[in-house]
Amino acid sequence: MNHFGFVKVAAGVPSVKVADPAYNAAQLEELIARAAQEGVRAVVFPELCLTGYTCGDLFLKPLLINAAERVLAALLRRTEGQDIVFIVGLPVAAGSALLNAAAVCYRGEILGVIPKTCLPNYKEFYEQRWFTSSLEWGGGEVDLCGRRVPAGTDLLFEAGGMKFGVEICEDLWSVVPPSSRLSLQGADVIFNLSASNALAGKNAYVRSLVGQQSARCLCGYVYASSGFGESTTDVVFGSNALIYENGTPLAFSQRFSQEAQLVSAEIDVERLRAERMASTTFRSDAAYEAAEPYELIETGMPPAPVMSLSRAVSPLPFVPKGSMLEENCQEIFNIQVTGLATRLAHARAKTAVIGVSGGLDSTLALLVCAKTFDRLDLPRKGIIGVTMPGFGTTDRTYQNALTLMKNLGVTVREVDITQACRQHFCDIGHDEKNKDITYENTQARERTQVLMDIANQTGGLVIGTGDLSELALGWATYNGDHMSMYGVNTGVPKTLVRSLVAWAAQHETGKKTQAVLADIVDTPISPELLPAAENGAISQKTEDLVGPYELHDFFLFYFLRYGFGPAKIYFLAKQAFDKKFAPGVIKKWLKVFFRRFFAQQFKRSCLPDGPKVGSVSLSPRGDWRMPSDASAEAWLAEAENLR
Repeated sequence: MNHFGFVKVAAGVPSVKVADPAYNAAQLEELIARAAQEGVRAVVFPELCLTGYTCGDLFLKPLLINAAERVLAALLRRTEGQDIVFIVGLPVAAGSALLNAAAVCYRGEILGVIPKTCLPNYKEFYEQRWFTSSLEWGGGEVDLCGRRVPAGTDLLFEAGGMKFGVEICEDLWSVVPPSSRLSLQGADVIFNLSASNALAGKNAYVRSLVGQQSARCLCGYVYASSGFGESTTDVVFGSNALIYENGTPLAFSQRFSQEAQLVSAEIDVERLRAERMASTTFRSDAAYEAAEPYELIETGMPPAPVMSLSRAVSPLPFVPKGSMLEENCQEIFNIQVTGLATRLAHARAKTAVIGVSGGLDSTLALLVCAKTFDRLDLPRKGIIGVTMPGFGTTDRTYQNALTLMKNLGVTVREVDITQACRQHFCDIGHDEKNKDITYENTQARERTQVLMDIANQTGGLVIGTGDLSELALGWATYNGDHMSMYGVNTGVPKTLVRSLVAWAAQHETGKKTQAVLADIVDTPISPELLPAAENGAISQKTEDLVGPYELHDFFLFYFLRYGFGPAKIYFLAKQAFDKKFAPGVIKKWLKVFFRRFFAQQFKRSCLPDGPKVGSVSLSPRGDWRMPSDASAEAWLAEAENLR
């Protein structure tokens, strides 16, 4: 069983008794056993959790320091049979210095000790009264639990398929956190042992801080802060445990709980490494930092097989969730509108010419045109919407196209292409009864010719309607709907097109416009190039031919964004579409995706201009450069062997 780059990590928040290391070690032992049982590979606990963070001047008493060391040694003996790394906080004596430290432990051994660098000594914090900063101490080795142990902030650890580093509480709040250097040295995951008392409004700030650092470092970040049992003489601790991955929250604890807590999640290390490989900024910074290499301590712990994930995998990775939907839809429209407005102004175009079919893509493009003309203070009559009924046009899409154009106040033109296509069939000697690819593409190219010539007539630009999903699959007629003078949808995948039109339907003021937009969203996706069924319904449904766009957009996202191969995409798709598509169906369309994606690159190599709106694009001038004759065999071979 493959681990697919996932490593399960956890943050534990035990209840503590201040200055009672024996009690505290027993609480840690229970959480370590629980984490190991759940398949966690590494778990972090709060700052100074073996003694309690709030011991005050008791930290200066050898009895407490010795007791903490003694219970740690016992904890190591009792957990040596468990295949899990645990990271605990305790005071560590180093000659005349006392370190606020983290001990990284595995199978009865202390792998390393990391001292805290930034000791807060302001407001309610007095750490410099008791502890020595790592900068002042200097690093090296410490004697702990009867052995000589490497110690310093320049330690990296390898376990379970990840490299990780450790920093402590205030270190994260510093101008240059140790985690920045640890990440540049190769740490995939950062573990933070924290105390950080609770204050009104502080939790949101902490979440932002952890999230931003995980995004800046392109890393996983696991944060455990003190909770119930710490002294409340002057402050309160909120039992805060957080797990982030590249800015995305994966797991949170219940704050102010009086019960011990363990929160866990799988960090996608392969995904993080793909991000770093693609980021030239990260690579440049890492090359600079590598001048002072850190020590790597290997545990020998192998990656654990992954059967399923506790983290959610969205079936619609391109579509914003919840409260982000409103903000992102507005942002995407603004990007499209700004792109088109700039192009129209630069070209001094008098009109925008757009083919309106009554389908999703042309609807979104028409809405963008309307918003663009409004922004430029131009009359919408300068938008020339052209409906071009052909052999497969149904009354539903035809009426929706006309209604939408009229409601938006654009100029409506109708050009029936059937006679022109028949003449073309006659010219090239094609039997109209033969409804093959020539039959279909003749219509698409005739429509594009009509639009181009009307643009010439009116001094305008042809606005392309094709979307990112169609470009990925090559679902466009070369030099037909494939071509335009500016493609406003070129960066928008089909699932997002649907969401944008649905969002627009809710925000249009006119009820008639809302109704037609809602019906367009519900209309089956079709190029309508083959005659309708006897009852007048659409007979040629795109998703019956190339597969569900939900699946193809999912495949596209993980292939383009992170470079994942078929096996991992298949694994994630099974998680995301567990209730909707059987594994065999996913595999079938995954093979279709890779076959079409590689075969259709030649269409993407000569795309018209158009704005990038999300994290991926297929523009040959932007995100994607690929030879048109590259072979798909390696990807198809892996896909064929999926089970």
